[in-house]
Amino acid sequence: MLKRALVVFLIAASATIGFAQEPWKIHQPKLTPQKSGTTQLLIAVSPVNSRVVWAAGTGGTYVVTTDGGETWKAGVVPGAKTLQFRDVHGVSDKVAYLMSIGNNTTDFRIYKTVDGGATWTIQFKNETVNAFYDCFAFWTPKRGITHSDSVNGVFPDIRTTDGMTWHSIAANMPPALPGEASFAASGTCITTQGERNAWIATGGSTTARILATRDGGDTWNAYDTPLVSSASAGAISVAFRDPWNGIVGGGDLSTNSSADAARSNDGGQTWTLTNKPPVAGAIFCLAYVRGDRHGDGEEADHQHDQTVVVTAETEPNFDTGSAAWTPDEGHTWFKLPDVSGYWAVAFANPKAGWFVGNGGQILKISF
Repeated sequence: MLKRALVVFLIAASATIGFAQEPWKIHQPKLTPQKSGTTQLLIAVSPVNSRVVWAAGTGGTYVVTTDGGETWKAGVVPGAKTLQFRDVHGVSDKVAYLMSIGNNTTDFRIYKTVDGGATWTIQFKNETVNAFYDCFAFWTPKRGITHSDSVNGVFPDIRTTDGMTWHSIAANMPPALPGEASFAASGTCITTQGERNAWIATGGSTTARILATRDGGDTWNAYDTPLVSSASAGAISVAFRDPWNGIVGGGDLSTNSSADAARSNDGGQTWTLTNKPPVAGAIFCLAYVRGDRHGDGEEADHQHDQTVVVTAETEPNFDTGSAAWTPDEGHTWFKLPDVSGYWAVAFANPKAGWFVGNGGQILKISF
């Protein structure tokens, strides 16, 4: 399913600061526009650390910076000019993965570079009719998982354990509900945490669910969420800050309604709706502000353990939308009035995050 529209970004901030009691002490994050070197739509972004960031989008385009966004290099993957890159995972300034979609079954591909984009290798080319690979996520540079919409009641998901070859784990997945699918969500319909934890957000059916694994994809459980679900709605984007605490966002992409988020403190087994995010549309992409937590070797900034940012692009005009953030996983929300037209957000750390979106726009965000 082609999923576009609204981008919502959530970042959770520390409960110990007491933001909700003293909102006048909240300072809006610093926003710094950067030049990507392309006018193509940028759909997904992946910071490696505060200096190295990869992003990708339409026209087979990728961009990369090695100086924190002061300069960006744009390129087109050979043979992929007609494809969209819906997800990107940066490992280093040299190594990155891209996931493409297109109009044909075999346009769903996974590419990898080990030389900073000078050359790309196709690692996976889909052969399953009606499969739609929405997003991927990695535990380590060589261990990752790619998730697809269901086909005939089965999720044809794949996994790599060596960073080179991908194998089916469809037999490991829970049975799909009728019509159950995920939304590409700039690569955030799946998230990994630690060495073996992963969560997948789904919709498209009668119930919006979270699929969860604790053993690297060998076994899975399915848990219901309170988010609205239909053929065009459901749980869209998910993130976890530790093995137990996470947040999921969603809504209805066809009606630009039901922008909701929910929290879990038991690893995704149960979910509670947050206060309503002050955006129109549906939450499309969310990320914790603390990001990787290991990329820069810096002291942990526990002030932002629970912080959330939101930007919404409503259909049919993808160049418009609203934005907001929450310091406490959805108890309190603050608008970001000047952020519009961005599809994805991700953080290396609280001072180094990036929005990417329409027309090659890149916006650095720093708390």
